[in-house]
Amino acid sequence: MRLALSEAGRAGTDVPVGAVVLASDGTTVLGAGHNEREASGDPTAHAEVLAIRRAAADLGEWRLAGCTLVVTLEPCTMCAGAIVQSRLDRVVYGARDEKAGAAGSLWDVIRDRRLNHRPEVIEGVLAEDCARLLTGFFRGR
Repeated sequence: MRLALSEAGRAGTDVPVGAVVLASDGTTVLGAGHNEREASGDPTAHAEVLAIRRAAADLGEWRLAGCTLVVTLEPCTMCAGAIVQSRLDRVVYGARDEKAGAAGSLWDVIRDRRLNHRPEVIEGVLAEDCARLLTGFFRGR
């Protein structure tokens, strides 16, 4: 999670969310990303989507079986869909997102029993540090 927090710090004027995809060994970073919507003008440039894209490119494979996504904020519905489609084994997140979270807060897309793939979800890792980063950003706005 500390790697994801460091990545979030690179978000510049965007909401400071960071993500990393770890290989099955749990230590090798296959892809990393931070929110880039403002910088790129791309509404899909969420930290999770960028980290997933980069990990898939690194592996040369869209299936990220055995991999773990670590992200500072609970994924939204778009990112939850990308997580399920990429076949990640697990998602670890820090702060809950009561307004748009899709991994247990508002929705639970990631673990929806109707889907053919349901990654494990671990929440609340360094939650206070992750929330503090976001709170500071929004207070500054």
